[in-house]
Amino acid sequence: MRQTIRFYMGEDLCTLRDLSPTLTLLDWLRDRGRTGTKEGCNEGDCGACTVLVVRLEDGRLNWRAVNACIQFVSMLDGAQVFTIEDLGTADAPHPVQSAMVEQQGSQCGFCTPGFVMSMAAYRKTEGASADDQAIDDALAGNLCRCTGYAPIVRAMKQAMAAGPDRFDAQVEAIVGRLTALQDGESVRLGGPEGTLSIPASADDLAEILLADPEAIIVAGATDVGLWVTKGMRRLKHVVPIGRVPELRVLSRTAEGLRIGAAVTYQDARLAIAELLPDAGEMIRRLGSTQVRNSATVCGNIANGSPIGDGPPMFIAANATLHLRRGAERRSIALEDYFIAYGKQDRQPGEFVEALTIPAPAQNAQFRAYKISKRFDQDISAVLGAFMIETDDQGRITAVRLAYGGMAATPKRAAGAEAALIGRVWDEDALEAARSAVMKDFTPLTDMRASAWYRQTVAANLLTRFFEETTGSGQARLVRTGGLAHV
Repeated sequence: MRQTIRFYMGEDLCTLRDLSPTLTLLDWLRDRGRTGTKEGCNEGDCGACTVLVVRLEDGRLNWRAVNACIQFVSMLDGAQVFTIEDLGTADAPHPVQSAMVEQQGSQCGFCTPGFVMSMAAYRKTEGASADDQAIDDALAGNLCRCTGYAPIVRAMKQAMAAGPDRFDAQVEAIVGRLTALQDGESVRLGGPEGTLSIPASADDLAEILLADPEAIIVAGATDVGLWVTKGMRRLKHVVPIGRVPELRVLSRTAEGLRIGAAVTYQDARLAIAELLPDAGEMIRRLGSTQVRNSATVCGNIANGSPIGDGPPMFIAANATLHLRRGAERRSIALEDYFIAYGKQDRQPGEFVEALTIPAPAQNAQFRAYKISKRFDQDISAVLGAFMIETDDQGRITAVRLAYGGMAATPKRAAGAEAALIGRVWDEDALEAARSAVMKDFTPLTDMRASAWYRQTVAANLLTRFFEETTGSGQARLVRTGGLAHV
């Protein structure tokens, strides 16, 4: 049992003993004079605090841009962190820095460090493209108040064509440093501001939660981080799970795609897209690059949010949730996990271990639709995810219609499903489902949408699903020039 947190800040090894379990990386950096990393929104939206976190995974370096404002220092054990101060110097700037100057990508300058760090991380992304849409996706988590996006994109294209950066010559050294930190030990720190437990195995995690069922599991902190930075909550016992190898497994089994509780959306996206292409496209709009690099698929489920984008998709896909308490394990249909607002089927000391998404039937058609005010990085007003199976005569033999944002939990439209089962998938069936779905939910009016809007959209998404799956039309959402079009 180790009683220190160890990580590299730039090229310096940091060993911390007295540490608040919820101290954010942003606050820690700025308190130590690394003020190039800025505080903007302090909730993971604006990207001004973006830093580069490097981890050793399966013998390879994984370079990821993350939001320092909602990343706890306690989550960085075993990693190496680079900030804008590490990128280059006036005499030897990083290729991204040179490109930003030459393309006049920096105006007021407040957002510039975050953009530069996102751009530097994107250069390290395997298969990164200089295509406009790919660059827009990579930078969607960075906001420029001076509307400097066009020169920033030009700078990104120039940087993509540039030669090696200083990190390319350090790969062997970084691998050596991070390898030396992989001791396989659990960590336990206690102090006046709370207790920190970092399990090194799933068995360790199970023991920790049995001993203290009130402990808070932290996977990506994209939700829990806001409890601290916006809700000002003091968490007595925090348990980061990023170092648990069993929870980082992403594998294809006889049951389908199994996603461990510590697998991020970024790591799972391609595998999910192979199974459910429309889900992969929806994940592209879930948060931002920085958020997807930290947020986990199972964390998006475990927090029980009624507007989480993942749960409706996976409910429509008939996913199974795997839970563990001590040595006991159980599996339940994902839809059964959500009981009521703020209440899930999880016992004291029990934790989400994994999610399994079954391969869809050969005759199944799946679609997922996110409705929000912005195309990028916005919370859904309504999310609809639909799966139907039909026989050779076109009759619907199975149907799952799941919605988010329509009720206190992610929920299936039982009436609409009943109106479709056994019918030919035609316009009469569509109208029956549209009428039924209006009675399936009694949504709320809030700042994102009115109840009338949500009900109308819920029905209209069925029409869109019909148009796409019957070959009578095509109405996919595409982005052109930053605008969303149908």
